Amino acid sequence: MSTTIGSFIAGGIAACGAVTVTHSFETVKIRLQLQGELQAKQDAPKLYRGVFHGVKVIYQNEGMKGLLRGLSCAYIYQMTLNGCRLGFYDPIRTHINSFVLDRDFAHASDARVKQYQNLPINIFSGATSGILGAAAGSPFFLVKTRLQSFSPFLPVGTQHQYRNAWDGLSQIYKGEGVRGLYRGVGPAMVRTGFGSSVQLPTYFLAKRRLVSWFDMPDGAPLHLLSSAASGVVVCIFMHPPDTVMSRMYNQTGDLYSGAFDCLYRTVKTEGLLAVYKGFFAHLARILPHTILTLSLAEQTMKLMRRFEESALGIPDKLKAA
Repeated sequence: MSTTIGSFIAGGIAACGAVTVTHSFETVKIRLQLQGELQAKQDAPKLYRGVFHGVKVIYQNEGMKGLLRGLSCAYIYQMTLNGCRLGFYDPIRTHINSFVLDRDFAHASDARVKQYQNLPINIFSGATSGILGAAAGSPFFLVKTRLQSFSPFLPVGTQHQYRNAWDGLSQIYKGEGVRGLYRGVGPAMVRTGFGSSVQLPTYFLAKRRLVSWFDMPDGAPLHLLSSAASGVVVCIFMHPPDTVMSRMYNQTGDLYSGAFDCLYRTVKTEGLLAVYKGFFAHLARILPHTILTLSLAEQTMKLMRRFEESALGIPDKLKAA
């Protein structure tokens, strides 16, 4: 395994490659989540009727620029989030393993510590690393959400007119200070904690099962199938807090007093399934995104290991598990 810094870089690069492909589906997902906000189902507008209809109408009215709004912010956020998520997951897991094994075994070897797999520890490590990334990258996700929700032709939700990512950050900071930049960070951490708690453990579990059940060799097919399984599970767990987060990020003033108020009012006004608005757009984004991120991460981490060994002379025993 590469060092923590190596894993951070590899994870960030992999995520940027993935978000380039999937960003347009994220734009559609956000607009579907904001469509009909706090309106009864029968009164809600149907400007975007689904994933492909959303892509079609945005492209027809706004071109590729509309579909790719906020992409620069997405790159920074993905570097921060997935760098933390993939960079800190194994170190956190290994340190907890060391504590557990040192308690249970007087002379636990380094190899045993690295290989030890415990599902609750893996879930906790994934959630913790994701929460750290979400907190660090929250201002960029805030601006990205507002850029993607803006449409001069088919607006839904509150509209924020920023020239670009840096103009958005500047306007928010001038108007609301640091607190404004971290508006919605709570649901963002919950959302990412939910997703991260299952993403990496599900991915590594699927890999182990595919190897043991079907004797699959390590390679692209194994990474692809494991990533696909992980992506579906992540979307199911993560979408409700993702909807709350999108609305919290996009609000002006104090439309919602907090995450639970947003959840309560959304369900009360729009029905229980409102928290799954845009689910298929989310799945269309997160499935290829997870596949590309985790598959590319496997390859970029291999390159980082080679670089560390050849250029930096870091021996394997000094690398983070």
